[in-house]
Amino acid sequence: MLRLPVAVGLLVSVGACSQKAPPAPAPMQVSVANPLSKDVVDWDEYIGHFEAPQSVELRARITGQVTQVLFRDGQYVREGQPLFIIDPEPYKAALDQARAAVESARATLQNAVSIERRSATLETTHAVSKEELETNQAQVRTATAALHAAQAATETARLNYNWTTVRAPVSGRVSSRRVSIGDQIQPGNTLLTTIVSLDPIWFVFDGAESFYLKYLRQAREGQRQSSRDFANPIDIRLSDENGFVHRGKMVFVDNAIDTESGTIQAHAVVDNHDHFLTPGMFGRARLLGSGNYRAMLVPDEVIITDQSQKEVFVLARDGTVTKRTIETGPEVLGLRAIKGGLAATDLVILDHIAQLKPGVKVDPRRSAIKPRNADAGPAAPPVAVPEPSAATASDAR
Repeated sequence: MLRLPVAVGLLVSVGACSQKAPPAPAPMQVSVANPLSKDVVDWDEYIGHFEAPQSVELRARITGQVTQVLFRDGQYVREGQPLFIIDPEPYKAALDQARAAVESARATLQNAVSIERRSATLETTHAVSKEELETNQAQVRTATAALHAAQAATETARLNYNWTTVRAPVSGRVSSRRVSIGDQIQPGNTLLTTIVSLDPIWFVFDGAESFYLKYLRQAREGQRQSSRDFANPIDIRLSDENGFVHRGKMVFVDNAIDTESGTIQAHAVVDNHDHFLTPGMFGRARLLGSGNYRAMLVPDEVIITDQSQKEVFVLARDGTVTKRTIETGPEVLGLRAIKGGLAATDLVILDHIAQLKPGVKVDPRRSAIKPRNADAGPAAPPVAVPEPSAATASDAR
């Protein structure tokens, strides 16, 4: 019975030893890397359409009957190429008549000049009165004026005769004919066809006032030249293209902002040697939006949003986690450009973002941030190609 207290004491001692605190968990392993440092140029995106620099409504300048149509509907025509023939016979006759009138007026003038010269000689010997000489001189002036009038009438007749052949005023694609052989046309009223020029072609778009203000301030600070004075580059893609494959340059910015829409119109000129681009076709363009600047690139998934602020976790010198407020930019090389708040020497934490808190100790593992694609411009959304409305089968192989 005397040994019982000793046994109880041993049990208490053993229980106390078993209640020691467990060892602290090992720090979380995270991947860290320096941001990818690159020289970056911003591009601003716009929706616009292609437009012909020259769009001509072709109308006749004389009255007459259409006798020939010299083009195929939708054909590409060259400047000066004949397109329509209006019955030339009446105008050829009028031209011949005007030329004959010139010859008659020239003969009358020559005769008046001969008479005036004889009168001038005879007037020195008083064989002809001064009044008669003055009358002969007036006849010379009248005959000269008549010759000039006949020559002007001949030029008018020549123009009318030339206008019986209606030619393309510009090179471009012609629309369908609006008249047929035998139609009687009136000058200035009857539409014959239309022609649109194709090479080069314009890309027309509207820019928001905020972008316009940004460009003005950049030009003032010497960061980017104004498209009103400098041919800034512009890249364009069509609705079924994934890349910006068409290259152009800015040539025009309007002189006023539309007060209703708050936008200003501009256009770029694009080479179209193969005539693939068509007026009215829509496209998405990216316009040079800044000068070169140095940016830090990080993956989008490491960026966290805290209300209106963008932040990333970086590794402090003591191995703990800290937050850094950043200013984000556009997507570049599949990564997000950071314009401010991050240095090239910072170690950005790349994983376990949702589990991190400032001040937590972590076990860093060095990694590297690499480009995810080769496109330095804005990401192009995929385009859905419509299903065909019908199909036919053939036995040919």
